[in-house]
Amino acid sequence: MEELVTANFGANKWEAIKLRSGIDVDFFISSEPYDDAITFKLAQAVSEEMSMTLSAVLIVFGEWWVVKTTKDKYGGLMDAGGDNLKEFLINLPLFHNRVMLIYPKLTPPEFKISDVTENSVKLHYFSKREGLQDFVRGLIQGLGIMYDTPVKINLIQTRDEGCSHEIFNVIW
Repeated sequence: MEELVTANFGANKWEAIKLRSGIDVDFFISSEPYDDAITFKLAQAVSEEMSMTLSAVLIVFGEWWVVKTTKDKYGGLMDAGGDNLKEFLINLPLFHNRVMLIYPKLTPPEFKISDVTENSVKLHYFSKREGLQDFVRGLIQGLGIMYDTPVKINLIQTRDEGCSHEIFNVIW
């Protein structure tokens, strides 16, 4: 999130966001896990400082994570995901197994794919962490950007309504 803010709005804006959030961390190490409370405090501070909804902040952060952060820091891992959006999404359940080998301290979500057609899949998102479905939406949008494939994403099931996990219908 720091890179997203500083690249687009400058270091002063990031300092204002950190101050607003009450988070007193000088720098973040990308290979270390952080408590979700830190992420949400920073996202809320971005929301307030930039006059955006929290949902919009999480979506933009998810896009940035794929388009910029993963490309710059984990390019080989991303390239191994597939040659197009459909391949990447189908391979997504295996992707986090590779991530866990590299970063054993992380607790990644689990993804399953169902109802694969020529131009759509249902992406099942399972996580112990709550409140990140907008971030996942942003990740999917970022994958669409990465593969130059316009996507439409419909959240068709959510834990917010008492279900066991989220299901996104991803159409391209």
